[in-house]
This record gives sequence, structure tokens and C-alpha cells, in this order.
Amino acid sequence: MENTVCLAEKPSQAKAFSEAFERVKRHEGFYEILPCSIFPQGAKLTWGIGHLVELKEPHEYKEEWKRWDLSLLPILPDKFNYKVSKNTAKQFKIVRDLLKQADHVIVATDPDREGELIGDLIISQAGASHKPRKRLWINSLEVQEVRRGFQNLKDGKLFLPYAEEAQARQISDWLVGMNFSRLYTLLLQQKFKESFPDINGINMKKLQFSVGRVQTPALKLIYDRQQAIKNFKSEPFYEIEATFNTTVGEYKGKIKEKFNSEQEVQDLMKKHHIGLGQSIPGNIKTVDVAVKQQKAPKLHSLSSLQSLVNRKYKYSPSKVLEVVQSLYDSPLKLVTYPRTDTQYITENEFTYIKERVTQYQQVINQPFTPATLEPNKNFVNGKFVQEHYAIVPTRNIPNQETLNSLSTEQKNIYFEIIKSTLGMFHRIYQYEETTIITELNQLDFFTKGKIEKDLGWKELYRQDPESEEEKTDEDSGILPPVKQGMNCKGLVSTKKGMTQPPRRYTEGQLINVMKNCSDPELEEEEKNILKEIEGLGTEATRASIIENLKSRNYIEVKKNIVSITPKGIILCQAVEGTLLSKPEMTAKWELFLKQIGEGKKSKDTFIQNTILFVRKLIDEATKDVKQLDVQQQVKEINSVDFIAQCPSCKKGGIVDRKTFYGCTEFKNGCKQTFQKEILGKKITKAQIKNLCEKGKTGIIKGFKGKKEFDAHLVLKNEKIEFEFRRVVVENN
Repeated sequence: MENTVCLAEKPSQAKAFSEAFERVKRHEGFYEILPCSIFPQGAKLTWGIGHLVELKEPHEYKEEWKRWDLSLLPILPDKFNYKVSKNTAKQFKIVRDLLKQADHVIVATDPDREGELIGDLIISQAGASHKPRKRLWINSLEVQEVRRGFQNLKDGKLFLPYAEEAQARQISDWLVGMNFSRLYTLLLQQKFKESFPDINGINMKKLQFSVGRVQTPALKLIYDRQQAIKNFKSEPFYEIEATFNTTVGEYKGKIKEKFNSEQEVQDLMKKHHIGLGQSIPGNIKTVDVAVKQQKAPKLHSLSSLQSLVNRKYKYSPSKVLEVVQSLYDSPLKLVTYPRTDTQYITENEFTYIKERVTQYQQVINQPFTPATLEPNKNFVNGKFVQEHYAIVPTRNIPNQETLNSLSTEQKNIYFEIIKSTLGMFHRIYQYEETTIITELNQLDFFTKGKIEKDLGWKELYRQDPESEEEKTDEDSGILPPVKQGMNCKGLVSTKKGMTQPPRRYTEGQLINVMKNCSDPELEEEEKNILKEIEGLGTEATRASIIENLKSRNYIEVKKNIVSITPKGIILCQAVEGTLLSKPEMTAKWELFLKQIGEGKKSKDTFIQNTILFVRKLIDEATKDVKQLDVQQQVKEINSVDFIAQCPSCKKGGIVDRKTFYGCTEFKNGCKQTFQKEILGKKITKAQIKNLCEKGKTGIIKGFKGKKEFDAHLVLKNEKIEFEFRRVVVENN
């Protein structure tokens, strides 16, 4: 009896596959598919938990590589080895035992290069690489598509180049991360010690740096924007406006040109014999009415959904991914696979969605008569669907009880997915755009306004506030029904403005910046590759990259605005000009990796090129970091832990030293300390801050002397004294 084992990438995926079969038994770590038309002798369906197998750590090759030491760089293993992850060892044992018993293996991991590598590494680590292999390659977890995929399995050997491609990427990222994180940490710490010979006040743990091929250029994008803001010089500009009165109503207009000085405005006014503040007779030169249309937005990829939801609800990209994943993993499975980079679906998805249009409308309480039930290539196009299709609602329609059980975040995001899907069937948004040119003494003023004729798909979003992107200075709202040739009176005025620096990124905008980044200096082929792979990171990883930048204290997010920290500035200055700081590196890598996946180039050649790059950059960075001036940033990093400036020496900061509060300059002779407990009362950091900055705390209750008492603490001559509450008695 033949024994077939199917290997999925994760539990949720395996569960979805199991639901395509009528008779299935659940066991610990796997499903047993009982004999059926697809598997006449039955099959076992097991799963990884992402990466059951991972690359070994440096010290697992050589014990000395456990130490972070410049003399030990570069870290270059002769051969790259793998190990079973400790956290998933139990599941790996189940998978390994099943694979050992298998006669045939079906790889059913995600249909992309990373999924292929995950499957290949698990099979290899289990000692089953020699066994016949088939490949399930589908981009849908719908029951019909799963069944169709299992009925049309492909030869597993055809997909092994994808695993080679992914492994080349994985090993090279390991080399970059392991070597450059140590390199820049050690070089910058060495630089700090040179800048601050007395290192006692600096927490060196804060000065550890993580460097990566994707996260570092992503950080550099934020740094570059912040530098552009910092270096921006605001300059004045002047505009000429006019308010026009006609027999049918009033409207405003302005001339197109902007001026750098008031003198330029005065010269133009003089040339046309126009006095500011004077009513001038004029003429409506032209009235142009254009009917315009706007198609519904595309369906959602993960990044488009993250961007939209961040703008509307201020949820972080990682929160959006977490919520969509929960909707996907829920028992009812309300939405399709979230980690997708496409905004298209195939005819298969369109068919079931079309059949449920009315039900989806009922879910969000937005009834409308569909304008069409035919597929539109703006949404339905199989050519643009590879591993996964756009995020859309599934066949499963939730009842009111299920909807009520959803969290606010789940409901908001689920409704956004439904609205974008229903947009396929709605009418096109139509409006009339009116442009008026009004002439005053041969000077043309322009006015624009629009009248909505049919909201169409915008009805789905009518409760949404108007976004900043939709607002324009030119729009003058509803205009009076003026006609060409009408006379008017114009009152002219000037308006002064200041040029504005670029804005800092929001988290949602950062997702788009990472996705669409490019460098004008790149070769055309490299630009095309970056466009094809959609920039830095993937749909699944961009949110986690932003979270990593936060957790490593490279950036901070306040009120949805992203700012770079002093630590982030130091790293960006250290890698300035290197390939590590540029999206170009990803473009160059992906160009080569793609050819590995096509069988045209070698994985080993790619890894050797990475090793040469590592060696070269280690030599260059050692010289470049010596030229950095990082004193200000280091002081700012260190001051984060200062409770207050030392009131005694005025140089150091008062910090928490576990058993007492003391000055960071103590090795230079400053003896300022504060006890953490006085007469049975714990002294808080806030109280120490008041002592240092104001010389006095508020009233502290419950000191335990001969009897309990309340008092202020007062700092006099570097020592603490009590000041008792004054009692004022008024005589009537």
C-alpha cells in the first residue's frame, strides 16, 4: 500500500486543505485523509510552523564566534548548516517520522520561492530528499480550487530552482546580518569610547546595532526625509486672488502664477492698471464644463489595505496584518489569504462573489442595484495572479451573531474589504468639472469647481471624511450658473504664503514608500526589478520591518507620525554611501536571484559574490566610521535614562543605580547620590527629578520617625533635609 504524505507550510493552511476532503481524521500534528477519489489509498497531511528548520548560529560553527570581536570578522562558515528550531522540535519529529514512512511526498507549502525552500529544508532535514516528490501549486484555499490542485499535481523537480533561489537569498541575508550587525556595533562602540574616554555614564547595551539588507535602507528612507525637512528653507510666495460679483452670484478666482516678492505683484498690478482693494469691471472669458469619471479603486493587496486603514483609523501596519490574519484564521474564515501583493482576482473568485453581492451588501448595510455583474479586467485578470489573489471576502456570510462577536478593529477592516469588493459592481463616480476664466484688464483669473452627478461607488464611502489627498486649493465648491460673455466686478487682493517642507511619514505612507522606492541613478533593468518585486520587503514582511525598527529604537511613532531617533541617525550616517543604505542592493540581488530561479545562474556564485561584498565593506567601514562625529547623538541616546541633570557637577545625569540614585560623573569625582528609601518611604524618580530641578519635593506623607510625620524633602548643599508643612492660623 502506497503511503503519501502532503506537507503544508502552517497549521491554518493544512486545515484549509483538509476541508476539501469529506472523510478526514485529526491526529496530533497531522490529518489522515481516508481513501477517496483523489487519494484512493488515503494520505497523511502534516504541516510546518513556518520555519521548522533554520540556519545555525555563528557559535554553533566555532565557539570563538560567540564573542563579538572585530578581529574575528568576517564570519564565513565553510559550509552552511541547518538545525531544527527548539520551539518547533515537537512538530518536526512528527513530520520527520511521517516523511520517513512515506513512499511519495507532496509539497503543499506556499506557492513561492520561500515556501519552496521551507518545504525542501524540512524534507532534507528529515532525510527524505531522495523520495519522489510532487508539487501542489495553487493560489486559493477555496475548496474547489484545493481539490482541483490535488487532482493536477506537478512534478516537484520543476520547482527546486525556486528553493535554490530562496536559499541563496537566505544565506546571503545571514552573512550580511551577522557580519555587519557586529561590525557596526563594534566600530561605533569603539568610536563612542574615543569620544567619551570616561564611558561610565553610557549604557553600552543601547549602542548595539542591527543591520540588514532590507531594514537598513528602509531606515535610510526615513532619515533622508527627516534630513530634507531639517535642511528645508522656507521662502515666502505671493498669490493674486479676486472675488467676482455677477448678477447670478459670487465666486473666487486666482491667477496661476506665484510670485517671490510683493514688488513683483505690484509691478504686474501696475502693468494691468489694477489697484488692490478696488472694484474692477471684468468679463467672463470662458466657461468650460467637462464631464469626468472615476473608476472604483482596485481590490486590496495587503499594503493597500494597510495604507488605507492607517489613514482612516490610525491602526499600525502590523495591527492591520494581525487583524486580517485573525479574520482569515477564524472558524468561519471571513476573508481570503492576507499576505498578498496583488490587487486582482481570477474568474473563479469572481463567480462566487457575484453570486453573493446582495448578501455582502446586507452585511455592511449598503444596498444598491448593481450596474454590472460582468467581470471587469481592472479587477479580474488571471495574468496578474501568481501565488495569491487580492484580499476579498470568502463564500462564508456571517450572521448578526458572528458580526456582533467581532472586535471593532475586525469589523472596520472586514467592512473595508467588503466595500472594495462591492466596488466592482457599482456605478462609476461621475461629476462635472467647471473651469471659469475671468478677465480683468487683460489679466486672466482661473476658477475651478465641481458638481457631483452620480456618486456611484463613492456611496459605499459616503460616511468617510474627505482625505487630505482629495482636497485641492483650486476647488471653489459649488459655482453660480455664469455664462461666457457675462460682465462682472472683481475685487483683487494678495495672499502671502510660505513654502512648506515635506511632511514626515505616517506608518501607512511608509508602507507605500517602501513598496514604491527607487533611485533615479539605477540602471533601467534594476528599476524594473524593484518595480516588479515592489520595492523593499514583501507584503508579509514590511509591517514587521517597521516593528523591528521601533523595537531596536531606530524610529519612534507618535500620533501615527514616524521620526528617526538619535540611534537611527548614527546608523544611517555610518552606512551613508554604502550599498547597505540603498534599495539598489535589493535590486541587484533580485536580478541575480530571479535568474537562479530560472535555472540560468548558480546559487553558489551568488553566495560567493556576497562573501566578496562582506569582505570589501568590512575594510571600507573601518575607515569610514573613524570620520563620524557622533557625540551629540550619543549624549541624546544616553540622556533618555537621565532622571535629571546632576545639581552638583552640572555635567552628568542622575540615573537609577539599582540600590541608589547617583551621578554618571562619579568616576570624575562627583559624589552626588540620593537614597532610594528614607525613613521607610520609597523615593520615586519623579521626586528625585523635583529635588534636582526645583530643590524641593511636594509633601510626602508617612515618614516613620518616633512617630509618623509628613514633610517636603529639600536639597541644601548637596544633602537632603526635611521641611515640615507650615500651618497658618487665621485670627478672626
